[in-house]
Amino acid sequence: MSNPPQVIRPPNPLRAKVGGFGGIDADAIAKAEAALKAMSAQFGQWLQDEITKLDQAQADIRTRGYTPETAEALYFRAHDLKGLGATYQYPLVTRIAGSLCRMMDDADRRMAAPLAILDAHIDAIRAVVRDEIQTDEHPVGRELAETLEARVNEHLA
Repeated sequence: MSNPPQVIRPPNPLRAKVGGFGGIDADAIAKAEAALKAMSAQFGQWLQDEITKLDQAQADIRTRGYTPETAEALYFRAHDLKGLGATYQYPLVTRIAGSLCRMMDDADRRMAAPLAILDAHIDAIRAVVRDEIQTDEHPVGRELAETLEARVNEHLA
């Protein structure tokens, strides 16, 4: 005779960390949103600071050559913008930087990335911020992102 199946539920420590059985604390979310809103006046300057770092990475490639070190520096700048663009109210920057990262993600293939496509991504990021094209709902932004993504796909194929 077999024993009936028994369901064992392991403890879920994540549930305790996000507010127990009731979910995430709504007050904590409201405080975080208020803090983010208070900082939003600085987003433009912070985004410019990130673009300055991206420009420096591009300048280093032009002066020192496309080496594993300069390529990695550019990759890290693009990765930062990929993560910060939407936070700084520029999801299009996140999309374009994500395309650039996709081309450079694999360190073994990074050195084969065509400089023209790298420069096109950097120029596009600079242009969308300069012209305040925040999303791909803008026809120019959409065209830029789709064209760059197509070039990356061709390169990676």
